[in-house]
Order: sequence, then structure tokens, then C-alpha cells
Amino acid sequence: MSQASFQGVLAPVLTPFRPDYEINSEAFLTHCRWLLDQGADGLAVFGTTSEANSLGLDERVDLLDYLIDNGITPDRLMPGTGTCALTDTVRLTRHAVDHGCGGVLVLPPFYYKGVSDDGLYASYAEIIERVGSDALKLYLYHIPPIAQVGISLDLIGRLLATYPDTIAGLKDSSGDWKNTLAILNEYPELATFCGSERFLLDTLRNGGAGTITASGNVNPAGIKKVYDNWEGAEAESLQAGITKLRVCFEGRPLLSALKAIAADFYSDSNWSIMRPPLRALENDDARAIVKELAEMGFRMGDTDRNA
Repeated sequence: MSQASFQGVLAPVLTPFRPDYEINSEAFLTHCRWLLDQGADGLAVFGTTSEANSLGLDERVDLLDYLIDNGITPDRLMPGTGTCALTDTVRLTRHAVDHGCGGVLVLPPFYYKGVSDDGLYASYAEIIERVGSDALKLYLYHIPPIAQVGISLDLIGRLLATYPDTIAGLKDSSGDWKNTLAILNEYPELATFCGSERFLLDTLRNGGAGTITASGNVNPAGIKKVYDNWEGAEAESLQAGITKLRVCFEGRPLLSALKAIAADFYSDSNWSIMRPPLRALENDDARAIVKELAEMGFRMGDTDRNA
């Protein structure tokens, strides 16, 4: 069985853009360093929160190189490499493995809907076989609310049976705690991460590995407190605090809300920019969420007050 390469709190890192929609690599690096300084256990770059499917292959390759060339250790990186095209996924996955990344987070091919488990099994198997590396640690990415293509319990079992040294874990972003619990119960050997910190304490209590969560971009230290103290007397109250904050984000378009908070923290309005077709919050809405969070006693980076 594959030894899991990640535990704890991982942030699917927001991608900053310039006004011409080009990636701001320097700001991206600064944010990655800040997340690690705040206690994040890893960086799930090029995930949903990263607007990864608005990025080209060369952009992902170059940006991963840039992080590593500038001191982000690759064993802390779990880049998203899943695309609709098999050859693109293989290219990105092999690139991450060749650079020593701790793992890769792989979406199923998501354009065609209603595909069978046999088809999805063949896709993942072909990725693994073509990469052909014992160093590959593959984390399955289950996010049916967006991908509309899910990863069933049976499919997980088939992949684990065939590739026990490669399938390391899974991120469950279904938003369905019953599904997460079923995975935890059926496959305790799998490093299972919940996709929202709302389920972090329950995930840990049932043998899970942690969380890979969008709001880890703005509250990594608060979420890490739950992970570090999940067996302690304060666990319930700490969980209640991060859940309250997450609910505040979820009342708005999540990614644009997080970017508005980052723009305020970094004093850089360009942080709000999103690549079309996604759109930034209107200025009034951006100011409103920052004010609402301040009234809750939260400010990004203020680890003494944050939940």
C-alpha cells in the first residue's frame, strides 16, 4: 500500500493575475510562502480554487518550475494535473513527478458526462502506466458538483487493488459528509481529505488525513489549530469557529470572495482579478465581506484573533 505523502491542512492556492490576465508569478510565490509560514502542511497548486482549468499547460509547467526554482520544496507541492485530455494529464503528471512533487491531485476527465466506471478506470490506469514511475503518488479528486463526473466507491477499490503503491489518497469535495464517511470506513488505508474544513473534525475522528480547502488561503492558521488540537478539549469550539467563517464565505461566490479578502490583505486590488469567464466581486460587495469578517473578529493573517 502506498505511503501517504501528505497529512494535515493543504491550501489549493489562489492564482493572482495582472490586469491583462497574465499570471503574476511573483505574487503567487509570495502567497505560497505566506501559506507555509502560517502553518499549511502543503500547497495544492492548480486546483479548482486556483482557476486551474483557466490555465494553459505551459502556464502550469512554467509556474511549477518557478515555485521550485525559488525555494518552494517540491515535497510540499500537490499540483492538480487532471485534464480532459489523457496526453495533457500525463504530461503534467510526469512533470510533477520528475520534479519530486509529493503527490498529484487528479480530476477524472470531466467533459463527457455519464461515463462508466470502466472508462474512468481505464483513464486513471493509462495515466499511471504512461507515467511509469514508482515515485508517483496519486490523489483522486472527487468533485461532482463542478466536474459532474464522480469517483465511486467501487472505482476507488479497483484502482487500489491494481495500483496499491500509487493510489495514495483522495480529496472529497462532494459536500456530502455521508460520502466522505463511506470512503473513510471502506478504505481506511487511503489518505482521505475533506474538501471543506466544515468537516475537518469529523474527518479526523474517523481516521482521515486532513483537509484541502479553499478557505485555507485566508485562514490557514485557524484551520491548522483544529488539526493540531482535534483530540483536545477545545476541539469542538475551534471547529465551530472555522465553520462559522466558512459559512460566511459560502454565502457569496467563493473564489471571488477569497480573492477580495486577499486583495485587502496584500493591499493590491489586482488580487481580485479573475480570468474570464469568472468575475471579481463588485467593489461594494468586496468591501462588505471584508467588513463583515472584521466584525466577526477575523482578519487574514491575524493569528491571535482568527478562529
